[in-house]
Amino acid sequence: MAKASNGKSLFNEMTRVQMPALVHLTRLGYSYYGRLFEDMADKVYDPDTNILKDVFIAQFKKLNPDHEGEAEQTLKAIRQELDNDDLGKSFYSRLKSTSPIRLIDFENPRNNVFHCTAEFTCKNGQDEFRPDITLFVNGLPLVFIEVKKPNNHGGMVAESERMNRKRFPNKKFRRFINITQLMIFSNNMEYDAEGGIVPIQGAFYCTAAKQSAPFNCFREENPLNEDVAPFIKEYPYRAIDAEVEKKILKDFNNQVIHTSPEYQTNLNVNTPTNRIITSMCSPERLLFILKYGIAYVNMEREVDGKIETINQKHIMRYQQMFAAFAIREKLSEGVKSGVVWHTQGSGKTALSYYLSYILSDFFAQNNKVAKFYFIVDRLDLLEQASQEFEARGLVVKTANSRAELMEQFRNNQAQEGNSGQQEITVVNIQRFAEDKERVTLPSYATNLQRIFIIDEAHRGYNPKGSFLANLFDADENSIKIALTGTPLLADERESWKVFGNYLHTYYYDKSIQDGYTLKIIREDIETKYKEKLSAIYEKLETLVQKKDIKRDQIVEHDSYVKELTRYIISDLKRFRTIQGDDTLGGMVICETSEQARKIYAFFDEIQRELNADSSQPSHFKAGLILHDSDDKDTRKQIVKDFKKNMTIDILIVYNMLLTGFDAPRLKRLYFGRKLKDHNLLQAITRVNRPYKDNKYGYIIDFADIKSNFEQTNGAYLKELNRFNDPNEVGAANVTDTFTQVIEDKEALV
Repeated sequence: MAKASNGKSLFNEMTRVQMPALVHLTRLGYSYYGRLFEDMADKVYDPDTNILKDVFIAQFKKLNPDHEGEAEQTLKAIRQELDNDDLGKSFYSRLKSTSPIRLIDFENPRNNVFHCTAEFTCKNGQDEFRPDITLFVNGLPLVFIEVKKPNNHGGMVAESERMNRKRFPNKKFRRFINITQLMIFSNNMEYDAEGGIVPIQGAFYCTAAKQSAPFNCFREENPLNEDVAPFIKEYPYRAIDAEVEKKILKDFNNQVIHTSPEYQTNLNVNTPTNRIITSMCSPERLLFILKYGIAYVNMEREVDGKIETINQKHIMRYQQMFAAFAIREKLSEGVKSGVVWHTQGSGKTALSYYLSYILSDFFAQNNKVAKFYFIVDRLDLLEQASQEFEARGLVVKTANSRAELMEQFRNNQAQEGNSGQQEITVVNIQRFAEDKERVTLPSYATNLQRIFIIDEAHRGYNPKGSFLANLFDADENSIKIALTGTPLLADERESWKVFGNYLHTYYYDKSIQDGYTLKIIREDIETKYKEKLSAIYEKLETLVQKKDIKRDQIVEHDSYVKELTRYIISDLKRFRTIQGDDTLGGMVICETSEQARKIYAFFDEIQRELNADSSQPSHFKAGLILHDSDDKDTRKQIVKDFKKNMTIDILIVYNMLLTGFDAPRLKRLYFGRKLKDHNLLQAITRVNRPYKDNKYGYIIDFADIKSNFEQTNGAYLKELNRFNDPNEVGAANVTDTFTQVIEDKEALV
């Protein structure tokens, strides 16, 4: 290892990560600006915003020849906007705007200038922080990068806490946080969760927040699992200018490391830091993120009688960006329909929001006006999607009758209203389930492009004779993008047969690695109870032979149900004790609806009986959810009491809540029913949402789902490989959904 004259190692975070990253940026087309010191304030840069004044003014004049004299005035307006307590929303509107004044030319990346520097202080009064690297577009400091040396104390969690506790809440830093759109943090290591759920080593990114910003992983597209992802490998890097490199190293007193092997190794384009910089900060990618990848989420909602205000700034997740790229590419090839297979919790509604802008611009380049329809199949999903879109600033239209929808459909304008804002029409297809009448539209040519985004496309949208099919047929040129977490596999309704091939996929393996979902541990029912239930089952079988009862009534028989209930209550109590958390909830998926009714009926009686012999009694409250028990409002309240109020500990279900039910506290699933294909995958993943510090969700399997899961897994592997051809990928890289989703308990011990 290289040593300085005083015997200490020459290598630290500056030399290991920061200097190579700065040099790497010059390969991407960034000009090194030189060091910026405080005595340059007001002359070279604006100390209130850290905007490079000369660069900003020169670019302003170039991009706005009719408004040349307004550069100083615009700078003043930006200064004022950045003071707003709005997470930079007003500034971001200006940044994205193309009329009457442009700060960035999004259409022609080469019309912009990109600069980088290091150790540029953000200072307000006595408060200051100094990002390791700052990136400028047309003089605007829109990105900063923080680097640490590998194996730094606390990993990148320490960096996350520093941002969330010290920088984001400090009002003195407001202007600097408001102007920064992208923040990257790296300790130049591959992702590693070190036994936890969320990776704590690696290269992460986020955007501004008022209190806490989630750190996101970024994984470059690499469908064939090559050693170096194609985008990184094939990027047209510029040669390193020896004089510029010398100046960078000299400015930071690091000339001595220039010839060392470690420095040369860290210049590799595929180090974790250089890789994320290429993926997110290469000029075309960065302009895409700046234009389309930011969303402000503002909503008020009632939670337990109180009004809760959400005011957040979101940045696109990498899988959303790559899905958008893939969709755009397929549309340019003439494809009109396809499936986006992204696992649950990957942000499909947010993806639809981003697509509304991306595809509007895509079709505008072809002189077409895009009109968006978001198709759901339940009223609660209509309400949820409408709320999500409105919170992000879209104008949402809904249709309450066929006549209303047809009126909108026949309107050849992209917008129903006159607000000038982006619009989307949300349609609950269930409302028109019985409607088989053909849909007719005016036949004259139009420049309108209708885009249908179909949510939860695994739900079996019938490709023939339904209202939705008639809607699609009425406009043969419409674009259809189907979103699903688990595609249908049944022959007659296979998702790809209905909607076309996969446009993009994001599997459980990535979702688990990224910390968005948990792995699941499958356990068999405890031996003592299994033996008791088997004995009861065998005894009841003799009654079947005597024809006293039918075979399918065994699992509904009082003696069987009581023993099963005894086990469930004992097990949930023990589970909470082991986990040390009384907020963890359970769900029983029953074999029949009658069994569900009986478990609920016997629940309190069995619990009292168990408590009589226990020094630590349980006080569980059960909720029954069946389509014919209680009314809709009561069922809604039971769900709320489980999810939010935590006054219900365990839900008893048969057919309901197996899909689309999202309750992070649900961590113990008692699986009594044989399911297959997407129904099985949907049901078991009810327990995979991150919650507190839980590393796993748990399934108690008395339906032997393992064999069923392996069959389902085989079918899904086949389906995955329609997208990732194993002949190209190689047998070693074929995805094994079973091991991705379900952890082998024995292997953990």
